[in-house]
Amino acid sequence: MTSTIIADDHEIVRRGLKGILEGEGVCKIVAEAADGLAATQLVERHQPALLVLDLNLPRLHGLEVLRETRTSSPRTRVIVLSMHHDEPYVVEALRHGAMAYLLKGSETQEILHALKEVLAGRRFLSATLSEWAINALIAKPTDADPLASLTPRERLVLQLAAEGHSNPEVAEKLFISPRTAETHRTNLLRKLGLQTQTDLVRFAIRKCLITA
Repeated sequence: MTSTIIADDHEIVRRGLKGILEGEGVCKIVAEAADGLAATQLVERHQPALLVLDLNLPRLHGLEVLRETRTSSPRTRVIVLSMHHDEPYVVEALRHGAMAYLLKGSETQEILHALKEVLAGRRFLSATLSEWAINALIAKPTDADPLASLTPRERLVLQLAAEGHSNPEVAEKLFISPRTAETHRTNLLRKLGLQTQTDLVRFAIRKCLITA
């Protein structure tokens, strides 16, 4: 049985996926997460063979969960199940380690086909996604990803700040002091070459960390 974690903020979606995946006798759901931070913690704890991941998660975006998973549980294969069919989301998810990208609304058979392909070590895209996604994945960017210069904590602060949280609110969510939150924000702005909150929000939207 393939140990699996489901990360989606809607209980009805998690319940439906659990029924589909366990019903085939291939997967064993070892944990469920309703937000991104919980997902990263559960993946690190359980080291699952498979993570089924939504992108629009509270507290930590799915793309950040992908980045954390590559570090904390590199053998975990990730299937993204998202409502987003926009090019930036698909390409960023694939570049950051997703083995499959499915659209919400996919038929059960397509989900099971994706599962089979991923467990066999092959990539899979929803049939409705164009070939440009694979072509864009192959064409690696020439410039280094500026996000790579940030520490994991700075990336958390980046997302929370882009969502409009103040330093005290960021501090409360991450269990740090407001002064530490302010220091993280200052450091990440410097590393990314940003100056204002508007710059930060635009950067986060461009990197698909938040939606416009």
